[in-house]
Amino acid sequence: MNDLQDRIADLKQALLAAKELSLTKLAARIQELGFRCQKCGECCQGEDNSVVVFPEEIRRIRTATGLLWLEVAGPPEEGEWDKDGCFHTLEWRLVKKGAFKGASCRFYQNGRCTIYSCRPILCRTYPFYLDNGELMHSECRGLGCKIESEEADELAEQLLKRHLLEIQEAILLLERYRDFERGEAKEGGECIVHDSEGEHRISQGKLVG
Repeated sequence: MNDLQDRIADLKQALLAAKELSLTKLAARIQELGFRCQKCGECCQGEDNSVVVFPEEIRRIRTATGLLWLEVAGPPEEGEWDKDGCFHTLEWRLVKKGAFKGASCRFYQNGRCTIYSCRPILCRTYPFYLDNGELMHSECRGLGCKIESEEADELAEQLLKRHLLEIQEAILLLERYRDFERGEAKEGGECIVHDSEGEHRISQGKLVG
C-alpha cells in the first residue's frame, strides 16, 4: 500500500477503537477533572482561536444565520501551491472578525456566542478533546470547577461523537483527495479546499465548486 492507503487503514483501525471507548469511564474522568464554563469568552478570542468546522456544520450555521458559505467559514492559511498557481489547503475554519492576528470569532459579539444553539462540536466540547482515546484538555479557567454527573455524561457523549466525527471526516477526506504537482504562487490563482466532500474552489473571493 502507498502512504495514503496506509493512513486510511490506520484511521479505520482508530475508528474501530474509538467505538469501543467507555462513556462511563470518560464521564468519570471529566467529573474527576471538573469543569464549569466561566463565560469569559477567552476560547472565542485571541491568537489561538481557530475552530475547525465540517461541511454539515457550516450548512447548519448557514440555515440559522442566512449567511453565505464563505461568510461562515474560510480556508486556513497552511497549504501548498500547485503547478498552475492554485493554493491547496485542508478543511475549513470559522471566519474571524478581521484578518489581523488575534482576531476574535465573528460570531462572538457583545460577550456572547450568536450561534450558540448550532455552534460547532469543537466549541461544544471545549476545553476537552480525545487523542488516541485519551482525554486531553486545553488551558481554560473553568477547569477544576465542580461539574454535575449529568453534565459530565452529556459532555462525554459529545466528546465521543466529536472523536468519531473527526476520524470519519479524515477518512472521507483522504478517500476523495486527489494529489497534485507542486509549484509556485501565481497572481489570480484559485484556492482549493479539500474536505470530506472532495474539492471546493474559491475564485475571486467566491465559492465556485
